[in-house]
Amino acid sequence: QVQLAESGGGSVQAGGSLRLSCAASGYTSTTTYCMAWFRQAPGKEREGIAGLYTGTGKTIYTESVKGRFTVSHDNNNNTLDLQMDDLKPEDTATYFCAALPTRLGCNSYCRGGTCEPGRFEHWGQGTQVTVST
Repeated sequence: QVQLAESGGGSVQAGGSLRLSCAASGYTSTTTYCMAWFRQAPGKEREGIAGLYTGTGKTIYTESVKGRFTVSHDNNNNTLDLQMDDLKPEDTATYFCAALPTRLGCNSYCRGGTCEPGRFEHWGQGTQVTVST
């Protein structure tokens, strides 16, 4: 059973940076995954913001975070990291990581760079990010 646990959230002023990490356990070495970061602000739907396919390392991003956020996968430690730079107040949300076993990459589940929450099987508990002006 895959288990995911996010860490690294916190409060930061606009223009600042944070790095989130998602520790994964229960993986099988022969399985590839689309792993993704989502966020959900109060009163809003959960939004996919970045994805990474572990088979190739290929990444995708939704338009609102392109050029500011970078997703990476540490194969040795089995973590999915999200470096967030130039943070804006509208980035305030609870951030979740998720994983889906697949051989197809992330494109099938992340149209236009936005991953679809309903397609992902495994979820972490979330970590809060607050960006103040």
